[in-house]
Amino acid sequence: MSTRSLDNLIARLNRLPGVGVKTAQRLAFHVLSMPAEEVEGLSSALLEAKSRIHYCPVCGNYTEEELCEICSDNRRDRSLICVVRDARDVSHLERMREYRGCYHVLGGTLSPMDGVGPDDIRIAELVSRVKEGQVKEVILATNPDVEGEATASYIAGKLKELGVKATRIAYGIPIGGNLEYVDEMTLFKAMENRREV
Repeated sequence: MSTRSLDNLIARLNRLPGVGVKTAQRLAFHVLSMPAEEVEGLSSALLEAKSRIHYCPVCGNYTEEELCEICSDNRRDRSLICVVRDARDVSHLERMREYRGCYHVLGGTLSPMDGVGPDDIRIAELVSRVKEGQVKEVILATNPDVEGEATASYIAGKLKELGVKATRIAYGIPIGGNLEYVDEMTLFKAMENRREV
């Protein structure tokens, strides 16, 4: 079965990250089987989220308010900033319920091969925040891939010039992991970042 409308729906769903053609087809057929009011509700939720949610002008996290809930929380430690690639990383870190500092969302990572340089992500905004003088430590929590490491290294250099402590999240073997299945780089980082017990 193929119609222009169905093909268009599948193509649009297929553009979503992690959605292949088969998943897009499955989702499209599911949407077609839904009652009209549920489809309208889904459509309304998408449009409302897109129109109401914006980036926090301080940290770059998602918010519907002027400032995100973290930046507007006076109980957060403003001397500590955790730098992440994108807003979904904030929600992952918040789930551990232990970190009480603030965040800075870069909106990407450095990738010269893709034409992404320091001016294309929110590094200047981070430097401005640090220059205000309240920040004592910046935790670099970008992904442990080539782009994430390059970004962390670049930012660490900038922070060193400003005299602010820069730390990097540790890497290692996940809890419940088995050494047999851990790659060599992860094992190397686990050994390198070992601590006294």
